[in-house]
Amino acid sequence: MNRFLMALFVGLLALGPDAALGQELQAGPQVLTFFSEVDDTDQPYALYLPPHFDETRQYPLVISLHGAGSNHRLNLRRVFGQSNAPGENDVEATRYFPEWDDVNYIVASPFARGTMGYQGVAENDVMQVLADVQRRFPIDADRIYLTGLSMGGGGTLWIGLTRPDVWAAMAPVCPAPPSGTIGLAGNALNVPVHLHQGAEDPVVPPDEVRAWADTLDALGTNVTYTEYPGVGHNSWENAYQNGQIFDWFDRFERNAYPERVRFATQRYKYNEAYWVRIDALTPGTQAQIDARFTAVNQVTVATEALDGFTFRLAGHPQVDRGQPMTVRIDGDTLRVQAADSLSFNLRNGRWRLAPWEPGPTSKRPGAEGPMSEALAERHIYVYGTADDPSEDELQRRRAQAVTAATWSVYRGPFWRRVNVFPRIVADRDVRESDVATSNLVLFGTRSTNRIIDRYSDRLPLHLKPTADGYGLAYVFPVGDHYVLINSGRAWWSDGTGGESESPFVNQVPALELMGWPDFRLFKGVADSVLVEGRFNRAWRLAREDAQALRATGAVVLSEDASR
Repeated sequence: MNRFLMALFVGLLALGPDAALGQELQAGPQVLTFFSEVDDTDQPYALYLPPHFDETRQYPLVISLHGAGSNHRLNLRRVFGQSNAPGENDVEATRYFPEWDDVNYIVASPFARGTMGYQGVAENDVMQVLADVQRRFPIDADRIYLTGLSMGGGGTLWIGLTRPDVWAAMAPVCPAPPSGTIGLAGNALNVPVHLHQGAEDPVVPPDEVRAWADTLDALGTNVTYTEYPGVGHNSWENAYQNGQIFDWFDRFERNAYPERVRFATQRYKYNEAYWVRIDALTPGTQAQIDARFTAVNQVTVATEALDGFTFRLAGHPQVDRGQPMTVRIDGDTLRVQAADSLSFNLRNGRWRLAPWEPGPTSKRPGAEGPMSEALAERHIYVYGTADDPSEDELQRRRAQAVTAATWSVYRGPFWRRVNVFPRIVADRDVRESDVATSNLVLFGTRSTNRIIDRYSDRLPLHLKPTADGYGLAYVFPVGDHYVLINSGRAWWSDGTGGESESPFVNQVPALELMGWPDFRLFKGVADSVLVEGRFNRAWRLAREDAQALRATGAVVLSEDASR
């Protein structure tokens, strides 16, 4: 080490360990990143740190979600009540953070891939931002709040209702939630909700947000609805004015052990809230549990469409570990010894104390579908070369995979971008590390794609080589990951024959799969559905679906595809 470096090192040590190890973050607004394994990219989020940050105390945290066509930097301004300056457009406003009144909160605003809603990859990004902030800073777990505007208001409802036990309160502003979110409204039983809406909003109909308020109120939620007369879609200017949203959040702390938990879900991906976990459901069918302590060691439970659940009772103030418990489930009364964890399952129509034991091929967390789940995590797009195609055919196949993998495209009329950057490889270039870490999106058939052929004895469906004009798409678990098969016509086919050139105007092919079930067979265009549905709990076809698929003459089923 030369004398200069030695002197520099000694000087840093003299300044203390923090100076020697790295520079502390400044107070105020800034941008950080986390590493996303979905596509091996650094993803940004805007962060606000209060002045005089003290790492020895815990801070409340607000996660704030931006709207369509916006971004993390603009959204951090918005939640502090900072609109664009007069005559300033969003591009200009994105370049800097203005001054605003300080609050004693940490605030994080994920970029979440741009304009794609808050399901799938973007939803994962939000939760990774939350985890990253909790890793970096001392966060009070009972004072984490969620808000967002427009698309972000819809994301607030979706993410808030699928994970209600994370949030102390949530404030959706002019929310546009994903389809199916209203069925989860009862999950907000223990989460105060403040809805904000412009009375003249031309984008989000006020009647729909009023209906949300009415539904939440009828379900017993602590709900506040504020409507701004004469205000259009810019209701966030009122909702966030002068930082008042932080004053509302100040009123609430999370109760990690509520006496009553009401929770509904259609997926194992969202199967727990507070001290209740759903262990056995049918993905795609809404399951619900309503569990209430009526006294110490006395619980009454009502269930719908589920066969197993677990109570996680460690630390619950209504549990006396030294005494027996009485648990009444759908009319069955069980006397059990109190414990930190109690599991129940339904057998022959009666509830019993025993954990649910899934079969070796059962649907489970991470292996339940539907098709969009294959694209929600790390995945790669694989085109086939197994049949030694001509150069023109090879380029056509590669172009199809490129189109499917093209998330980052401009989408009019607002020039929005969706930023996901997965890999595209030929079947011959797929590595064992890819198989071990990634979901595989496989184009072609077992005769054209080596990976499909490799898994052919495990896969339930194969498109016949003679099935001209048909398209088959389905998801299936292989090992610890999904494969998404697309044989024949592409799942985004629009009937023009141009699916290998570019996606629809205003459309990203990957997002077309949102709302699709586990499998679909179509002819010509993707919306011309012949047969579609969900595999059952054991990843088998229902008898009627198997018969319908065979009747088309386009598909070969494996021997154990239907049971």
